[in-house]
Amino acid sequence: MSFQYKNVYLLWISMAVILIDQITKQLVVRHLDWYETVPVMPHLNLVHMKNTGAAFSMLSDAPPAFFVLLGTAVSIGILLWLRRHPRGQTLLAVALSLIMGGALGNVIDRVTRGHVVDFIDFYVGSWHFAAFNVADIAISTGTGLLLLDMLLDARRARRVHPAGGG
Repeated sequence: MSFQYKNVYLLWISMAVILIDQITKQLVVRHLDWYETVPVMPHLNLVHMKNTGAAFSMLSDAPPAFFVLLGTAVSIGILLWLRRHPRGQTLLAVALSLIMGGALGNVIDRVTRGHVVDFIDFYVGSWHFAAFNVADIAISTGTGLLLLDMLLDARRARRVHPAGGG
């Protein structure tokens, strides 16, 4: 029997994401003017941007309260899941903890600033990916891990119940 710790213990991941996200955003706000660009390495700049919408500035006309309520609802849902599934499912718990940390990192921005601070500018030639931040990285990574967990679950289910077997 392997040791399984409580999924709720993985909330330290959410706290770390929030802390790193807020520290990096504060550094950008203090040291870069709006739209100021600082080259870091080929294909990567730091830039001080304001995002009033969701990913890729979608829904940029929506009020900050909409995103605050959405991020809060997602976080409450994740907390309820962690409580109802106290042990095991580590990959899923890590994924959800990353998503919650990212969501709350951006909620803090919307509550304190009315917008989200984005500052990572990845580009190739004259094409620039949408600017993003640490919270966005955590949400994207968590979503990727969530998809991986679903694929692994489907693979495990096929092994347990092979097609045509009976």
